[in-house]
Amino acid sequence: MTDPQIALMMLGLFIIFVFLGFPIAFTLMAMGIGFGYYAYFDARRMWRSFDRLGDDAGWWDQTSLWFEGLFNNRIFDLFVNQTYTVMSNEVLTAVPLFLFMGYIVERSNIVDRLFSTLNIASRNMPGSMGVAALITCALFATATGIVGAVVTLMGLLALPAMLKARYDPSFASGIICAGGTLGILIPPSIMLIVYAAASNVSIVRLYAAALLPGLTLVGLYLIYIVGRSILQPSVAPKPTKEDIPDVPFLKLLWMIVTSFLPLAFLIFAVLGSILFGLATPTEAASIGALGGILLAFLYRAMTWQRLRESVYLTVRTTAMVCWLFVGSYTFSAVFSYLGGEHIISEFVQSLSLEPWQFLILAQLIIFLLGWPLEWSEIIIIFVPIFLPLLVFFEIDPLFFGILVALNLQTSFLTPPMAMSAYYLKGIAPPEIKLTQIFRGVMPFLACVIIAMVLLYTFPQIVFYLPEAMYGK
Repeated sequence: MTDPQIALMMLGLFIIFVFLGFPIAFTLMAMGIGFGYYAYFDARRMWRSFDRLGDDAGWWDQTSLWFEGLFNNRIFDLFVNQTYTVMSNEVLTAVPLFLFMGYIVERSNIVDRLFSTLNIASRNMPGSMGVAALITCALFATATGIVGAVVTLMGLLALPAMLKARYDPSFASGIICAGGTLGILIPPSIMLIVYAAASNVSIVRLYAAALLPGLTLVGLYLIYIVGRSILQPSVAPKPTKEDIPDVPFLKLLWMIVTSFLPLAFLIFAVLGSILFGLATPTEAASIGALGGILLAFLYRAMTWQRLRESVYLTVRTTAMVCWLFVGSYTFSAVFSYLGGEHIISEFVQSLSLEPWQFLILAQLIIFLLGWPLEWSEIIIIFVPIFLPLLVFFEIDPLFFGILVALNLQTSFLTPPMAMSAYYLKGIAPPEIKLTQIFRGVMPFLACVIIAMVLLYTFPQIVFYLPEAMYGK
C-alpha cells in the first residue's frame, strides 16, 4: 500500500473506532502514535547507537541499546511537541475561565429568578411563558455555553411551569431544547474559542461576526413561538392569575433589577471588553469568572460544595478539550505527512465545485457528523480537514466558522441523535415521550436552516460588525 492509501485507512479506522464507542481523544493519540511510528520509521537513525559498540560488547549492552532505539522514533518527539503547543496556547487559556464562570452562574440560583421575572414581564404577549423560557435559555446559555447544563436546568425549572399552564408538551419541549443550544453560537462562546485555536482566526473578529447571526436565530425562534401562539392558541394558552400572579409595577421593576440586570451586565461586560479592545479574551474570561463568584455571593448561593463542584467540572471539561487537541494535532500531523490531506484536497478540487456548492457539501458533512459526535470533536478533528480547501475556493474562514457554529445547532436538534432531546427526556415527567420532544424540535430545526439560508444569501450579516469595528 502507498502512504496516501495508508492515510485513508487510518481515517477509516478512526471512524470505525468512534462508532464502536472508544474514547475519542485517546483513540486519536493511539492511532497517531501507531501510524506515526510507521510513517517516521527510520532504522538507521533509531539504532545508530550500535555504531558505538565495540566487538566485545555484551548482550546487556546490545539489548539496552536495542530498546533505546525502539523508542527513538520521531513520532514521540512530535507527540511531546504537540502536547506542549496545546498546553501553551494562549487562546485556549480562556476556555477554563469561561467554563468556570458558567458552572458558577449555573449554581447561583439566578436562573429561577430570571425566568419568574421574565414570565411576569411578558404575561400579556402571545406565548408569554414560551417567550420567557427562550429568553432565559438564551441568556443562561450565553453565560454558560454548556448545552447539557442549560437544557437540564431549564427542563427542571420551565417545563413543569409550562405544562401546568396547559402548554402543548411538544411545543414546550422544543422551546427548551432549541434555547439550550444557543450558547455554542452567541458570544462569549467556548465553541468559537476552540474554532479560533484550530483555524488561527481572530477570536475577537469571530465574536463580532457571531453576534448578528446569533440574534437572527433568536429572532426567528421568537417569531415562531409568538406566531404559532397566535395562530394556534391551544398550544400556548393565555396564563391565568394562578399561573402568573399580578405584581405591582415597582415590584416588577425591582425584580428586573435584581434578576435580569446582574446577569445581563456580566455578559455585556465580558463581551464588551473583548469587542471594544479593553481586554483580551483571557482577561475578559477572568473578569467573567470573578463576576460569577460575586453573583453567587450576592444571591447567597456560594457554598464550599458548589465551589468545589464548579472547579471539578471545569478541570474535567478543560482536560477533555486539551487532550482532544493533543490527539487531533498528532493525528492530523501524521495524516498530512502520509499524504492523506493532499488526497482529499485533490479529490474535492477535481469535483469542479462552485464555492457555494462546496459550502453546502461541507455543511452537509458536518450536519451528518453531528449525529454521533459532540461539537468539540467536530471542530477539533474534522473542521481542520476543510480549512486548507477554503483558500482554493476563496472562502473566508471567518464566514465558514460562523456557518459551522450555526450548523452545529442542528446536531443537538436532529433525531435520532438529538442530544438536547435526550438531556430533556432524562429529567422530564414520565408522560413526556421522546417522540413528542422530537416533534417539538422540528420547527426550530427549520428555523436554523432558514438562518443558514439567510447567511448564504446575505453574508453581510456575518461581516458587517467585524468590518465596522475593525476594518476589512
